[in-house]
Amino acid sequence: MKKLFILVAFLVISHQLFAQNKTSALAIIAKPLVIGVIEELPSKILAEKRILNIYMPEGYNPKDTVKYPVIYLLDGSVNEDFIHVVGLVQFNSFEWVNRLPKSIVVGIATVDRRRDFTFPTTVQSDKVAYPTTGHSDKFINFLEKELQPFIQSKYKTNSSKTLIGESLGGLLATEVLFKNTSLFTKYVIVSPSLWWDNGSLLDYKTPKLGDVAVYIGVGKEGLTSTKTPRVMEVDANLLADKLKAENKAPDQVFFDYLPFDNHATVMHQAVYNAFRLLYPDKKRQ
Repeated sequence: MKKLFILVAFLVISHQLFAQNKTSALAIIAKPLVIGVIEELPSKILAEKRILNIYMPEGYNPKDTVKYPVIYLLDGSVNEDFIHVVGLVQFNSFEWVNRLPKSIVVGIATVDRRRDFTFPTTVQSDKVAYPTTGHSDKFINFLEKELQPFIQSKYKTNSSKTLIGESLGGLLATEVLFKNTSLFTKYVIVSPSLWWDNGSLLDYKTPKLGDVAVYIGVGKEGLTSTKTPRVMEVDANLLADKLKAENKAPDQVFFDYLPFDNHATVMHQAVYNAFRLLYPDKKRQ
């Protein structure tokens, strides 16, 4: 009996030691999963440091002569849209998909969306409810004078620059499109908050797009506010109609209604559709 007890004890201890060694071995080979780098860009224009989450495509080598398109993503924090949009970029640039050229993604982490993505409003209730609003001019200046030059100087970039924005980010992207059209070559505008300032941006002079291409996607949104009874789907459609009326070139302005998505879910599917429509031929950069 004593020998049996000793044998059982030996087997138990041996199993525990084996398990510990196995766990230790697994712990040794575990390492972080890295999908990009984090840059901290000091901005004189915004008087603050801005966090940039940056994805480089597979095969990126700063010593190569190959240059890449850049996709600038508003609301680009890790806990916002950066990770799932990077996934779409990677998937669509896989060799067997071959829809999107391999691209660098620059996610601009959010600090204050209402401050950065809105122009001044005449609606007094919005001024009171959101006191930091109305400084999109500074943010657009930051995009042009600080962010783009920084990315172009540090990374291997070509002339293709896409801006992606949703909701208030879509409002900001629309403002850039109207007021500084050539700052980007492609615009992905998703469920834009064109209700801001009673829809005044829709009264702005419609730009000549030249070689710029625009995707406008919107889900089943409904009324944006009971105080400001504008329907987001209608506003997005009006934006597309204005752009198409002024710009007759085919494959330049795309309107996409996604009735099975709402404001919370539309972003992912809309960006996927945008890549399909804006890049019918991967060589078009």
